[in-house]
Amino acid sequence: MKAFVTGATGFVGSHLAELLLERGFEVRCAVRPTSSTKWLDGKPFELAVTDFYSQESLEKAVEGCDYVFHVGGAVAARNLEAFMRSNRDATRNLLEASAKAAPELKRFVYVSSQTAAGPSPSADAPLDETAECRPITAYGKSKFAAEQEVRKFAGKIPFTIVRPPAVYGPRDPAILQIFQVVQKGLAAMMGFNKKYVSLVHSDDLVRGIADTVTTDKTINETYFVSSEEFYTWDVMMDIIRDAIGRKFVFKLHIPHSVVMTVAFFSEFFGKFAKNPPIFNLDKGRDFIQSYWICSVEKAKRDFNYKQTVSIERGINETIRWYKENHLL
Repeated sequence: MKAFVTGATGFVGSHLAELLLERGFEVRCAVRPTSSTKWLDGKPFELAVTDFYSQESLEKAVEGCDYVFHVGGAVAARNLEAFMRSNRDATRNLLEASAKAAPELKRFVYVSSQTAAGPSPSADAPLDETAECRPITAYGKSKFAAEQEVRKFAGKIPFTIVRPPAVYGPRDPAILQIFQVVQKGLAAMMGFNKKYVSLVHSDDLVRGIADTVTTDKTINETYFVSSEEFYTWDVMMDIIRDAIGRKFVFKLHIPHSVVMTVAFFSEFFGKFAKNPPIFNLDKGRDFIQSYWICSVEKAKRDFNYKQTVSIERGINETIRWYKENHLL
């Protein structure tokens, strides 16, 4: 079996590409001319230089493939239009190329996001796949729009949509700063109420993504692939503190109004920077939600998914990787 993986030069995509290799797939990885291939070098991957806005490039990339795993996309952009171009439009282009150049495709797996569905209403009501999608950020709206593009191909391409929550693990650059701040003895807590989140370790996520293609039950279905447990930031900060080896960390509770004020100024001054700001109003809005939790019951039922990496083990592995790579 041959699989085409987008986003393979990044965090989740590189782990998925490696797992598919272990499972006996021939793996073709999408790369851009400017992409760093450090996670792919020295491994038996086929690299395909791909432009998501060139149908000829995409058709060549997916030709002869049995599976397409679309992990790539933008996680930062200046506005909704830019997110839509990178997430919705690129996904539609890849679908069109797959329908034309890979007519025998067994599955198109789209890796979306919990943000496409939005936050949960309460700690007792984790979102499941039947919940109405109410994304609250430009990123979430673009991922939901991409999901809608995927669904338009029902009957043409067998697909599966996977929605992970926040992902962590080795190679993840996004949460490194949290660990660095805790190492210095400080933990920033958004607001004064408990905030519950679902998390997923990269190992559990990529296994869940790969397992969706092992059964026909998952065809044209959507799944949350996440932790079975929900975590509070208080508990997570304590685990990080212990894993790093600090005896005490000062937990600084920042009022929501301050979070949004900082987000406003970060977004404003980011307009004059070369790259879009990491922290903006959307990210602030994301941070102050009380419940980012989802249910994995459907995934457990349809393809026997289960969480195998505990938060303690996962945090310790991530910190060990950061230290080995001189990031902590």
